Amino acid sequence: MANTPTPPDHPDIAPVTIEEEMRRSYLDYAMSVIVSRALPDVRDGLKPVHRRILYAMKVGGYDHNRPYRKSARIVGDVMGQYHPHGDAAIYDAMVRMAQSFSMRLPLVDGQGNFGSMDGDPPAAMRYTEARLARVASDALLEDIDRDTVDFQDNYDETTREPTVLPARFPNILVNGAGGIAVGMATNIPPHNLGEVLDACCAYVDDPDLDVNQFMEIVPGPDFPTGGVVVGHKGVRDAYHTGRGSVLVRARTHFEDAGSDRTAIVVTELPYQVNKARLVERIAELVRDKGVEGITDLRDESDREGLRIVIVCHKSAQPDVVLNQLFKHTPLQTTFGVNMLALTGGRPEMLSLKDVIAAFIRFREEVITRRTAYLLARARERAHTLVGLAIAVANLDPVIRTIRNAPNPETAKAELMAGPWPAGDVAELIRVIDEPGGQVDADGRYQLSPEQAKAILDLRLHRLTGLEREKIDGELRDIVAKIQEYLDILGSRAKLLEVLRGELVELRQRYGGERRTAIEMAEAEHDDEALIPREEMVVTVSHRGYVKRVPLSSYRAQNRGGKGRSGMATREEDFVDQVFVCDTHTPVLFFSSAGMVYKLKVHRLPTGTPASRGKHFVNLLPLEDGETISTCTPLPEDESAWDEMYVMLATARGNVRRNRLSDFVNVKANGKIAMKLDSGDDLVSARVCDAESDILLATAGGKALRFCVSDVRVFKGRDSTGVRGIRLAPEDTVISMSVLRHVEVSQSEREAYLRHVAAHGRGASDRADARDITPQRVAELEANEELILSVSDNGLGKLTSAYEYRITNRGGQGITSMDLGRSGEQRYVVAAFPASLRDQVMVVTDGGQLIRCPVDGIRIAGRNTRGVRLLRVQQGERVVSVARLAEDDIEEAASGDEAEQASQSGGDGAES
Repeated sequence: MANTPTPPDHPDIAPVTIEEEMRRSYLDYAMSVIVSRALPDVRDGLKPVHRRILYAMKVGGYDHNRPYRKSARIVGDVMGQYHPHGDAAIYDAMVRMAQSFSMRLPLVDGQGNFGSMDGDPPAAMRYTEARLARVASDALLEDIDRDTVDFQDNYDETTREPTVLPARFPNILVNGAGGIAVGMATNIPPHNLGEVLDACCAYVDDPDLDVNQFMEIVPGPDFPTGGVVVGHKGVRDAYHTGRGSVLVRARTHFEDAGSDRTAIVVTELPYQVNKARLVERIAELVRDKGVEGITDLRDESDREGLRIVIVCHKSAQPDVVLNQLFKHTPLQTTFGVNMLALTGGRPEMLSLKDVIAAFIRFREEVITRRTAYLLARARERAHTLVGLAIAVANLDPVIRTIRNAPNPETAKAELMAGPWPAGDVAELIRVIDEPGGQVDADGRYQLSPEQAKAILDLRLHRLTGLEREKIDGELRDIVAKIQEYLDILGSRAKLLEVLRGELVELRQRYGGERRTAIEMAEAEHDDEALIPREEMVVTVSHRGYVKRVPLSSYRAQNRGGKGRSGMATREEDFVDQVFVCDTHTPVLFFSSAGMVYKLKVHRLPTGTPASRGKHFVNLLPLEDGETISTCTPLPEDESAWDEMYVMLATARGNVRRNRLSDFVNVKANGKIAMKLDSGDDLVSARVCDAESDILLATAGGKALRFCVSDVRVFKGRDSTGVRGIRLAPEDTVISMSVLRHVEVSQSEREAYLRHVAAHGRGASDRADARDITPQRVAELEANEELILSVSDNGLGKLTSAYEYRITNRGGQGITSMDLGRSGEQRYVVAAFPASLRDQVMVVTDGGQLIRCPVDGIRIAGRNTRGVRLLRVQQGERVVSVARLAEDDIEEAASGDEAEQASQSGGDGAES
């Protein structure tokens, strides 16, 4: 403190910390932006710049019934007198008020180039002309000269400007508003004037109406460009809380384009969408194959209206193409409602009812002030007319007094000196009820200086009989108006009646039809609804190419056949994974980097059985060197995900269990799934429940079965898990299967297997009760699963799951398949459960594929080699086997007899 400099001893200098100064200066700046620039006033719905433009045009005489004036002159008036900012900002604000595609009810009538929906800028202000729109003169600025609103000094105190305009309709709802302040923003959509005025009338009739009742009158925004609001949730949230997200779509219909083609015709766009950029975006998607099925794109818009024509390929489904355009282009946008406005000089988030209530309160104040102003002016005129009426009633004495006076001052004093008989005017004077201007008990009235001056200024022609009647008639009319004004000021019911009448008159004059349609159906599932359900074979190659092919494209063959081409592969590439699922099925894609991505099957590229597909790098945001290692189809119903789990297994034998709900929200850029040790790979991820068993199979012909509950549920996704199976050197895990858990003792398992070996399945009545009862045989047979094991040389077999006894995780496992003792090294490529009613697809690294029924494969013990499923070509190996469940199998056409497999050679068993 000793080193702190002492401030100079001067009365105008005071010490202040920089923190206090920065805080005060920033708050002053923030409040200035909020109140004086960025946010609209809830009463007239205008920001200061818009209010000043309209008022300057009113003062300058640029009314709707006057000639257009140069925009530069208007901008100069605004900038010179009211708005000390750049001319470009003022002109931009004025241009927007003149654009019919920006304002639901334009407030400026522009002549010239004021921009377009294509984003074309307006012409310079020296080239355009403007004047007030009629609605601005009639409904926003009317009565502004009748003391209806407060005025304040302008920026240099040379003139006065209104703090708010006496708006006759809720402009903040009709034309909307948008602005960004410091720490807050507003975004209010436009609405239909007629609906808003009807809601105001309803509030006047019953202020206790709730927001839901107001929504029956104002169902949603009404954008100047039309379009379709889809769903009510966003609108309901916005009207109840002030915040909401409204989904807006273009208005479209289908037309016949000839040659069996259909055209999608766009006639209305969502609010604030740039038409030229929209057409460019659609063209980019067609070029990059982001949206397929479009053959032509034309913008046929003209002075008659908007028209964009999108011609679909004759094989494309127009509904699906349109839905993809909604998803990937601004044909569908979201309007984020944020109903923030200034109320009493403070920013406040408002509901629909709050806005209407604030406007009605403001109109009550305006009408009250206007009525008081008119009453004062009427009383002033009535005061003068009373003097003239008194003079006419006492014409001869008044003329005599004036004629005998030596000068005007004396005449004025003598007129004011003595009271004059009021006569028939006395009753009117009592109605006027002017302070200090009463009739005394004798029926006489004292003239005021103003009245005496008016009598002296009276022209002689006003003393004729006709003119005397006019004075009397005008006085009686003024008295009637005064009585009406007094009634309005004395009765709120009368005031509300006047207010309501003005609203009804305005609705009849300017109310128009709604442009934006409101669709009842929510759009969250529209994308799915337009995608036809179809069984698909999803094929993934070793080098990362994926495609989906309709299951009906593959026909069934007998085992041992030659097969058909399943995918066009390049050198060193081969089919790695094949699975069958629905087009609506969500699929998790687990990568070698331990990331997980999620896509619906219909988002995968379509192909033919012989096509290669599209690489994952074109579908998912993969890093350099990152590949997809396993794909897992998921249940469509997410409500059951909390009770289900995902079991993950790595090539080195580690496993980990997570709740399936951990993978509900997978963003487009992926999500961490599992931490992997260096050199390890994720080989499988399967959905399971807590009562299931896990079967790990290795390439070396080993298998280990343990309960899911042996692996704890991990809360995080960044761990390596726990050991599932202890591997021999050079051995790796090649598959993980989920099996039903069946409680069976060692003796029961052995007895059941002996019974099956002796009598086959379906012969429970022949069971020997000394070893196992027929009832227990039937029960075990009903819950039995068969494990299909396939080796790389095309041999396969079925083995009862009961032969894989349940042990603790972490062991070495037991033999699952005999790989032979030949000099050539063999390995297991697949091991998973299969039903006798299923079919399997066996794929080689050369791209050959065969589909054959499971019931043609021999059921054998664990330590056997099996039968030949596919005749493998020289130099090829089986690399992938996929199960086609009974529900997935569709009967295909028999096709070419030569391609049908009567090639049954090689079906002999090899023990």
